[in-house]
Amino acid sequence: MSHTVHPYSFRLGILKDWKSRWSQNKFYRIFLKSDVLLREWLAKRLRGMYIADIEIERGQNELNLILKTSRPGLLIGRGGEGIEKLRKEISMVAGKLKLNLPKNFKISVQEIKSPETHAKIVAQMVAEDLEKRMTFRRILNQTLEKVMANKEVKGVKVALSGRLGGAEMARYEWLKKGQVPLTTLRADIDFAKERAHLPYGDIGIKVWIYKGEVFEAPKPTN
Repeated sequence: MSHTVHPYSFRLGILKDWKSRWSQNKFYRIFLKSDVLLREWLAKRLRGMYIADIEIERGQNELNLILKTSRPGLLIGRGGEGIEKLRKEISMVAGKLKLNLPKNFKISVQEIKSPETHAKIVAQMVAEDLEKRMTFRRILNQTLEKVMANKEVKGVKVALSGRLGGAEMARYEWLKKGQVPLTTLRADIDFAKERAHLPYGDIGIKVWIYKGEVFEAPKPTN
């Protein structure tokens, strides 16, 4: 029997790196819970800012929160006002949820120059179009054309599930263009899930983007 495997965890340690980078055996459970709750809150708070990834690095009494976005100006704000406001909100949430965060933590913002090559941003674009009441078939076709317009993208697949078009019965629709080899370990596949909130219910969105195969760098010869 075949099993559904998450494309990110399937390649973890081979092509993908950990999104939480720290080493602590004594407080492992506390740190893990804090990272999960912080990511969930940030995903809701920063919705619409096209956040592709949230990475957390911990050291001894320090924390670095890395936000990768295609809209850095919107996130940083004028003169860094947005970052300072976000820092205060995170401190307040950390107190309410009892998160293990140091008082002085760093927030780094990294700009993404090709947003159509990141599955999380593409999924957010699809969610925005669905919430604007655009037809889902038109959204699927337009999204595939935008993503495939990038040279580094070899294939893309977008799947929608729910009451598409306000239908009485939920269904599953998907569209694929190019190659998406999910069972090849060296295939660089970016995967993301998102939800579009509509009056008649949520619509689930899944995006797979294939960027070619990654091989080990050749070893230097003496």
